[in-house]
Amino acid sequence: MKLWLSGILLCVISGLSIQAQTVDTISVYSPSMNKQFRNVLILPEGYGKDTTQKYPTVYLLHGFGERYDGWLKRIKPNLPQLASRYNMIIVCPEGGRSWYWDSPVNPEIRFETYVSRELPNYIDSHYVTYASRETRAITGFSMGGHGALWLTFRHPDIFGAGGSMSGGVDIRPFPEKWDMKVQLGEYSQNPERWDAYTVINQIPESNASDLPALIIDCGSEDFFYEVNQALHEKLLARHIPHDFIIRPGAHNRPYWKNAIDYQLLFFHLFFTRE
Repeated sequence: MKLWLSGILLCVISGLSIQAQTVDTISVYSPSMNKQFRNVLILPEGYGKDTTQKYPTVYLLHGFGERYDGWLKRIKPNLPQLASRYNMIIVCPEGGRSWYWDSPVNPEIRFETYVSRELPNYIDSHYVTYASRETRAITGFSMGGHGALWLTFRHPDIFGAGGSMSGGVDIRPFPEKWDMKVQLGEYSQNPERWDAYTVINQIPESNASDLPALIIDCGSEDFFYEVNQALHEKLLARHIPHDFIIRPGAHNRPYWKNAIDYQLLFFHLFFTRE
């Protein structure tokens, strides 16, 4: 009898543990690329219990050489607990080595369309979200930092807030790095294209309507430090409000593990503002 009761108790405790927050890998079809892509989905504790409750959504983009599960497996294993703390849905998409562009030279690469349209449409139609720019944010590290701000500036109707951690926010000083020329063509032959496809040239005018909430973070020893500083100065010159964080640190996982705490708090305050 004691053994039977112990077994029942163990099952109950396990069930409560599983219900705390849901972590799943979902496959989402991209019509523009005619392909399925995997994404990590994190639902906060209590999701679905109150049928009237809706949730804001944060999209976390990975860097070059990483993949959709990198955030959870190698950088921030306690993302589910943070999702529950801030009562938000977190989605970590696959981005390949795309820099989150719709490549002008390769019609098979359409990750801008996928992350800014197709994936949010899927999430909003399958989960209980607010489905508005005011409750949708995006951020990422390195290539993902570039991608997050690229999508924020280009799709302000989708993302009301955007962030970057150690982001490659100006690609032009690095023409031979990280497969960018595979997506854009050689810099020497296509300088205008490289100008058009870099984040720092996407900054809206200060009088633009519906300016996004912005948080930008980069370590002082990061090789992207100078381009982030330049982005900050351009935002200041255009009187665009933003949080800009510089802390000791390099371009590595320990830095991003720390930085994401500040980014999620920033988004939580954005979602819950008056």
